[in-house]
Amino acid sequence: MDKAKPFKIPKALVWKAFQIVKANKGSAGIDQESITNYEQNISGNLYKLWNRLSSGTYFPPAVKGVAIPKRHGGTRMLGIPTVSDRIAQMSIKLVFESCVEPSFLNDSYAYRPNKSALDAIGITRQRCWKYDWVLEFDIRGLFDNIDHELLMKAVRKHTDNKWIILYIERWLKAPMQMPDGSIANRTCGTPQGGLCKALHKPPYAKKVIMQS
Repeated sequence: MDKAKPFKIPKALVWKAFQIVKANKGSAGIDQESITNYEQNISGNLYKLWNRLSSGTYFPPAVKGVAIPKRHGGTRMLGIPTVSDRIAQMSIKLVFESCVEPSFLNDSYAYRPNKSALDAIGITRQRCWKYDWVLEFDIRGLFDNIDHELLMKAVRKHTDNKWIILYIERWLKAPMQMPDGSIANRTCGTPQGGLCKALHKPPYAKKVIMQS
């Protein structure tokens, strides 16, 4: 740990984040750098990232906008971060996750550790034998319309860690490079496709649609 740095971010945390990002694979961002290419100078790349994070000088690059078709027509724009930015996001996620996890309901499965969509399906199958009704609801455009000020107010409710607050706010404001090369600035919403989406999932959101 470098005592001269304003933020005490362990190097081991960044290394652990890299290992998770590598295991999850994923495509390259706007810099076209793959995980394999990033690994060619892994020591130097991770040190540079840690140095910037711990000194408060890390600014996320634009995410790569990729349009994918929706099941019922139209497209959804994904925001793909660079490999380095995914590692940075994972570093913050590993710390912030423990702050918000106690606030989640038992029936909330999205973006939680050791839970998955298959777990939600499993509990739904159990309940379908007990009840003859189903309640399904969704918030249209949830991630596209999240109010940044309200979200940051919620973040501050769960942590007073200055570097977590700083970097989540910077990720919210990071622009998106559209497929035509233009840059779109964001004043609301959070891009789908990066780890930041998981950080911004409301603690009360439920994935199980058949309730007891």
